[in-house]
Formats: sequence, C-alpha cells, structure tokens
Amino acid sequence: MVLMVLFALAMFGLSRITPRFPMPGSVRNTLLAMIFAPGALCIACGILEFRRRKTTVDPRYPEKASILVCSGIYRYTRNPMYVGALLLLLATAIAVQAPATLIFLPLFVWHMNAFQIRPEEEMLLAKFGEPYGDYMRKVRRWV
Repeated sequence: MVLMVLFALAMFGLSRITPRFPMPGSVRNTLLAMIFAPGALCIACGILEFRRRKTTVDPRYPEKASILVCSGIYRYTRNPMYVGALLLLLATAIAVQAPATLIFLPLFVWHMNAFQIRPEEEMLLAKFGEPYGDYMRKVRRWV
C-alpha cells in the first residue's frame, strides 16, 4: 500500500502542472463513489479473508503464508488488494481531474506485475506446489 500512496502523491503532483478538466461536482462525486467504494471493498475483503484463514496479510513476506487462500474474493482474483489499490488510484485521477495522471495506472500494473506479483507467485508456487499451480490456472491475476 506504500507504493499506492507514492503513486497517488505523484498523481497529485502531476495534476498541478498539467491541464485539468473540471467536472460538475455531482458527476465527479458519483464517479468517485462508484470506483472508490469497490476499491476499498476489494482491499477489505482480501484482508478479512486472510485474517479469517489466519495467515499473513503482509505481501512483503509471502513465505510466511501458512495456508493457500482460494476462498472468498480470492475465487475471482488472485490479488484483490492490488485490484483495490488500482481502483483507488483511478479514483485519485478522477478526484484531481487531470487526465495526464491516468498514465500512472498502467505503470502501477506493470510495476506490481514485475516486482511484487511475479516474485510472490514464484514463492507461493515453491511453497504450495501444484495446488497453487491449479489455482493460478483457474483464477486470473487481476480480474
């Protein structure tokens, strides 16, 4: 989540030096609610499912995972917290009303895939073996 905050801060910074396209407040607020709420819900559901299964939530230490979690929101995405973070970044772009900030969304996905998700997947595959391989084949990385 630290990375998400850094990306959001960069988006705020870029919005100050690039053109902004203000929307009527009601439109902006409706869009924000439609994107922010599902994003926050994805993050919360991911955390709650890990807590319910009594395994680590901290993505920096996938080796501490005590059980393979495939239930709850993890039936639909292998990375609900990252999906949620991406939605919160989209909400940030809407809040600052600067289209140039949208460039951070594919950069976030690229960075997460390259430096967070792939290493996590390798570690989890080594730890849980074929059950994790089956899970990877059945459930998409993002959505």
